Amino acid sequence: MSTSYLLVDGENIDATLGNSILGRRPHPEERPRWDRLLSFVQDTWGNPAKGLFFLNASSGLPMSFVQALRALGYTPVPLSGPAEEKIVDIAIQRTLDALAEREDDVMLVSHDGDFLASVEPLLDGTRRVGLVAFEEFRNSGFTDLVHRGMEFYDLEHDTRAFNSTLPRMRIIPIEEFDPAQFL
Repeated sequence: MSTSYLLVDGENIDATLGNSILGRRPHPEERPRWDRLLSFVQDTWGNPAKGLFFLNASSGLPMSFVQALRALGYTPVPLSGPAEEKIVDIAIQRTLDALAEREDDVMLVSHDGDFLASVEPLLDGTRRVGLVAFEEFRNSGFTDLVHRGMEFYDLEHDTRAFNSTLPRMRIIPIEEFDPAQFL
Protein backbone atom coordinates (compact mmCIF):
# COMPACT_ATOMS: atom_id res chain seq x y z
CA MET A 1 0.00 0.00 0.00
CA SER A 2 1.33 3.40 -0.92
CA THR A 3 1.35 6.49 1.24
CA SER A 4 -0.53 9.67 0.48
CA TYR A 5 1.76 12.62 1.13
CA LEU A 6 0.04 15.83 2.18
CA LEU A 7 2.32 18.82 1.53
CA VAL A 8 1.10 21.98 3.27
CA ASP A 9 2.19 25.46 2.19
CA GLY A 10 0.91 27.04 5.41
CA GLU A 11 2.14 30.55 4.58
CA ASN A 12 0.21 30.53 1.31
CA ILE A 13 -3.01 29.32 2.93
CA ASP A 14 -2.71 31.80 5.80
CA ALA A 15 -1.99 34.70 3.42
CA THR A 16 -4.93 33.85 1.16
CA LEU A 17 -7.25 33.42 4.11
CA GLY A 18 -6.13 36.71 5.68
CA ASN A 19 -5.62 38.95 2.65
CA SER A 20 -8.20 37.66 0.17
CA ILE A 21 -11.02 36.24 2.29
CA LEU A 22 -11.06 37.92 5.70
CA GLY A 23 -9.22 41.16 4.89
CA ARG A 24 -7.23 40.87 8.12
CA ARG A 25 -5.01 38.47 10.01
CA PRO A 26 -7.04 35.32 10.81
CA HIS A 27 -7.87 34.57 14.43
CA PRO A 28 -6.81 31.10 15.63
CA GLU A 29 -10.40 29.82 15.52
CA GLU A 30 -10.69 30.97 11.86
CA ARG A 31 -7.76 28.87 10.67
CA PRO A 32 -8.12 25.38 9.21
CA ARG A 33 -8.33 22.42 11.55
CA TRP A 34 -5.25 20.69 10.18
CA ASP A 35 -6.13 17.32 11.70
CA ARG A 36 -9.29 17.23 9.56
CA LEU A 37 -7.16 17.67 6.46
CA LEU A 38 -5.05 14.60 7.28
CA SER A 39 -8.22 12.61 7.93
CA PHE A 40 -9.71 13.89 4.67
CA VAL A 41 -6.73 12.60 2.68
CA GLN A 42 -6.88 9.18 4.34
CA ASP A 43 -10.65 8.89 3.91
CA THR A 44 -10.65 10.18 0.31
CA TRP A 45 -7.78 8.09 -1.04
CA GLY A 46 -7.83 5.16 1.36
CA ASN A 47 -4.10 5.22 2.08
CA PRO A 48 -2.20 6.16 5.22
CA ALA A 49 -1.47 9.90 5.05
CA LYS A 50 1.81 11.54 5.98
CA GLY A 51 1.51 15.28 6.48
CA LEU A 52 4.50 17.55 5.90
CA PHE A 53 3.91 21.11 7.07
CA PHE A 54 6.49 23.54 5.66
CA LEU A 55 7.37 26.55 7.83
CA ASN A 56 9.59 29.57 7.35
CA ALA A 57 11.51 29.57 10.62
CA SER A 58 14.12 32.16 9.59
CA SER A 59 13.10 34.42 12.47
CA GLY A 60 12.67 31.60 14.96
CA LEU A 61 10.77 28.42 15.52
CA PRO A 62 7.14 28.82 16.69
CA MET A 63 7.45 25.98 19.22
CA SER A 64 3.82 25.92 20.38
CA PHE A 65 2.63 25.62 16.76
CA VAL A 66 5.28 22.98 15.96
CA GLN A 67 4.24 20.95 19.01
CA ALA A 68 0.59 21.24 18.00
CA LEU A 69 1.40 20.04 14.48
CA ARG A 70 3.29 17.05 15.87
CA ALA A 71 0.39 16.20 18.17
CA LEU A 72 -1.92 16.24 15.12
CA GLY A 73 0.32 13.77 13.28
CA TYR A 74 2.23 16.17 11.01
CA THR A 75 5.94 16.33 10.45
CA PRO A 76 6.90 20.02 10.69
CA VAL A 77 9.57 21.08 8.19
CA PRO A 78 11.15 24.26 9.65
CA LEU A 79 13.29 26.11 7.13
CA SER A 80 15.56 29.13 7.10
CA GLY A 81 17.19 31.14 4.38
CA PRO A 82 17.69 34.58 2.90
CA ALA A 83 14.67 36.89 3.02
CA GLU A 84 14.72 37.33 -0.76
CA GLU A 85 14.26 33.58 -1.36
CA LYS A 86 10.92 31.78 -1.18
CA ILE A 87 12.35 29.04 1.02
CA VAL A 88 9.05 27.26 1.67
CA ASP A 89 8.33 27.13 -2.07
CA ILE A 90 11.85 25.84 -2.79
CA ALA A 91 11.48 23.08 -0.19
CA ILE A 92 8.05 22.03 -1.48
CA GLN A 93 9.33 22.00 -5.07
CA ARG A 94 12.26 19.79 -4.04
CA THR A 95 9.90 17.48 -2.16
CA LEU A 96 7.59 17.20 -5.19
CA ASP A 97 10.61 16.45 -7.37
CA ALA A 98 11.75 13.73 -4.92
CA LEU A 99 8.26 12.22 -4.87
CA ALA A 100 8.42 11.84 -8.66
CA GLU A 101 10.95 9.05 -7.98
CA ARG A 102 8.44 7.23 -5.75
CA GLU A 103 5.01 5.71 -6.36
CA ASP A 104 3.19 7.52 -3.56
CA ASP A 105 0.12 9.71 -3.98
CA VAL A 106 0.53 13.45 -3.46
CA MET A 107 -1.89 16.11 -2.27
CA LEU A 108 -0.62 19.70 -2.23
CA VAL A 109 -2.25 22.40 -0.11
CA SER A 110 -1.51 25.72 -1.81
CA HIS A 111 -2.76 28.17 -4.43
CA ASP A 112 0.71 28.85 -5.79
CA GLY A 113 1.50 28.41 -9.48
CA ASP A 114 5.20 28.11 -8.63
CA PHE A 115 4.53 24.39 -8.11
CA LEU A 116 3.10 23.66 -11.56
CA ALA A 117 6.40 22.52 -13.09
CA SER A 118 6.99 20.11 -10.21
CA VAL A 119 3.40 18.77 -10.14
CA GLU A 120 3.19 18.02 -13.87
CA PRO A 121 5.67 15.08 -13.84
CA LEU A 122 3.67 13.47 -11.02
CA LEU A 123 0.67 13.17 -13.35
CA ASP A 124 2.07 10.02 -14.91
CA GLY A 125 -1.01 7.82 -14.42
CA THR A 126 0.61 5.73 -11.69
CA ARG A 127 -0.53 7.76 -8.68
CA ARG A 128 -3.21 10.15 -7.52
CA VAL A 129 -2.31 13.83 -7.45
CA GLY A 130 -4.52 16.44 -5.84
CA LEU A 131 -4.63 20.10 -4.94
CA VAL A 132 -6.44 21.49 -1.92
CA ALA A 133 -7.11 25.22 -2.09
CA PHE A 134 -9.83 27.82 -2.03
CA GLU A 135 -11.18 27.19 -5.51
CA GLU A 136 -11.54 30.83 -6.49
CA PHE A 137 -7.92 31.63 -5.56
CA ARG A 138 -6.01 28.63 -6.93
CA ASN A 139 -3.64 29.36 -9.76
CA SER A 140 -5.45 28.89 -13.09
CA GLY A 141 -2.53 26.84 -14.44
CA PHE A 142 -3.71 23.90 -12.32
CA THR A 143 -7.02 23.80 -14.23
CA ASP A 144 -5.14 22.75 -17.36
CA LEU A 145 -3.94 19.64 -15.49
CA VAL A 146 -7.45 18.20 -14.92
CA HIS A 147 -7.37 16.29 -18.22
CA ARG A 148 -4.13 14.63 -17.03
CA GLY A 149 -5.73 13.40 -13.80
CA MET A 150 -5.28 16.28 -11.36
CA GLU A 151 -7.94 16.24 -8.62
CA PHE A 152 -9.19 19.40 -6.92
CA TYR A 153 -10.62 19.79 -3.45
CA ASP A 154 -11.93 22.99 -1.93
CA LEU A 155 -10.24 23.64 1.42
CA GLU A 156 -13.45 24.74 3.09
CA HIS A 157 -16.27 22.85 1.39
CA ASP A 158 -14.71 19.49 0.51
CA THR A 159 -12.38 18.97 3.48
CA ARG A 160 -14.65 20.59 6.09
CA ALA A 161 -11.49 21.94 7.74
CA PHE A 162 -13.15 25.02 9.24
CA ASN A 163 -15.39 25.36 12.29
CA SER A 164 -17.41 28.21 10.79
CA THR A 165 -18.46 29.33 7.33
CA LEU A 166 -16.01 31.71 5.67
CA PRO A 167 -17.26 34.90 3.95
CA ARG A 168 -16.58 33.62 0.42
CA MET A 169 -18.42 34.02 -2.85
CA ARG A 170 -18.70 30.54 -4.30
CA ILE A 171 -20.29 29.32 -7.52
CA ILE A 172 -22.77 26.68 -6.40
CA PRO A 173 -23.29 23.54 -8.47
CA ILE A 174 -27.06 23.18 -8.93
CA GLU A 175 -27.08 19.76 -7.25
CA GLU A 176 -25.72 21.43 -4.08
CA PHE A 177 -28.03 24.46 -4.15
CA ASP A 178 -30.08 24.87 -0.97
CA PRO A 179 -32.42 27.89 -1.05
CA ALA A 180 -32.59 27.83 2.77
CA GLN A 181 -29.04 29.22 2.79
CA PHE A 182 -30.38 32.38 1.20
CA LEU A 183 -33.73 32.77 2.95
